[in-house]
Amino acid sequence: MRRFGQHARLRSEKVEEYKRLHAAAWPDVLKMISSCNLRNYSIYLFGRDLFAYFEYVGEDFDTDMARMSADPVTQEWWSHTKPCFENHDQQIYYEDMKEIFHWD
Repeated sequence: MRRFGQHARLRSEKVEEYKRLHAAAWPDVLKMISSCNLRNYSIYLFGRDLFAYFEYVGEDFDTDMARMSADPVTQEWWSHTKPCFENHDQQIYYEDMKEIFHWD
């Protein structure tokens, strides 16, 4: 199992839209997340900053992420969510953070 922490920043005028979208996340997108071996997926908001946490329980992360990226429903979802990000024009969304501490 691999743990991921990610950071992103929203455009100020898109914060409420991003919250609204995630308050009613599409069931087929959630199924795809699960089928691609992501678990314990959470997104936190602090001002315009987002922090995402998830655990990957599969065997081939790159293959699973490619399958998610190729999914038409997920692509449609992203057509709504990605424009909310501050660096959408540069196609920068969530960026991986380095884990510096973990304790079970």
